[in-house]
Amino acid sequence: MYIAISPQKMGSTYTSGVGAYVDYLEKEDMGNHPDLKENFFDQYHDKVSPEKVISEIDGNTAKLRKRDPKFYSIVVSPSQRELKAINNDPAHLRKYIRELMKDYAASFHRNQKVNVDNIKYYAKIEHQRSYRGFEKQVVENAQYRKEIAKLRNDIRKVERGEINGNVKKLEKEIEKLYDQAPHKQNGKMIVAGMKKEGFQTHIHIIVSRKDITNTYTLSPLAKHKASKIILNGKPTKRGFDRDKFYEASEKTFDRVAGYDRNYVETYAAKKDFVKNPGKFYASLIGLPTREKDVAFKLLRSNGMKIPNIPVNQHQVAMKIIKGLQKGIGKATRSSEIDIGF
Repeated sequence: MYIAISPQKMGSTYTSGVGAYVDYLEKEDMGNHPDLKENFFDQYHDKVSPEKVISEIDGNTAKLRKRDPKFYSIVVSPSQRELKAINNDPAHLRKYIRELMKDYAASFHRNQKVNVDNIKYYAKIEHQRSYRGFEKQVVENAQYRKEIAKLRNDIRKVERGEINGNVKKLEKEIEKLYDQAPHKQNGKMIVAGMKKEGFQTHIHIIVSRKDITNTYTLSPLAKHKASKIILNGKPTKRGFDRDKFYEASEKTFDRVAGYDRNYVETYAAKKDFVKNPGKFYASLIGLPTREKDVAFKLLRSNGMKIPNIPVNQHQVAMKIIKGLQKGIGKATRSSEIDIGF
């Protein structure tokens, strides 16, 4: 499970509403028959119009300052293994998101308990993803594409008589580069913009920064976890418990989907990997044989090379940790929080 939380992307004028983001989320359904479209949904309704999403989110911004984000984006991306467990069923995902938003509400630290009915949100399921320019497969194929482009340009020059050369020889060099390119999908070199194969279903959630009464703010990016301040002369609780939310997100999926989560898929494992690699390694090696086999298979599927014959336990541990750091460690950026392997 991968979850990313980010604030509204503010323009230079700080006046843009949610309309552009809603339009972006409608792109996948352009040209689809109405019966085949994925609709926006909320806690109680399966079909919410884009127009209502815009009016409700943009109309729920009382007392926010010009430079304040008016909404947050939460992107929930189950792994292909998790999607396979629910047969990639949108109905299961809607059920999961509605339970997840209960966890989201419960993670706020307030004087009065926050529940899902205090949250104004709208979600939409998407089924496709495309490779982006910064992804490993695209970056590692880039040099091969550059050399192929040069060779094709040389072929055109030879055909125009601008340079001397053997077209067939140049074409064979191009074929060789295609074969050598490290990342392919269905026999084609992976490039930016190419749609990813397999289950790619994910959910975008637009959640208002203000509660449903448009009275107080609820920020999941608040840095003050479970703190107290004096507001209007009264002690006031504030903050968002991210650990609680992240841990609940996977437990809720497991409950809703009947999913048997492996150790390396857990938030606890990610924390151990980042903060206590020795504990991560010990937990990995200490798994029952069947679970350990699954764990290593999952790690290999993320591009990690694991030694088959452990000659020296410490040496193997370091190789595993370094491999994880290169292959599946995800940086936490100031504008975004993410979890998941």
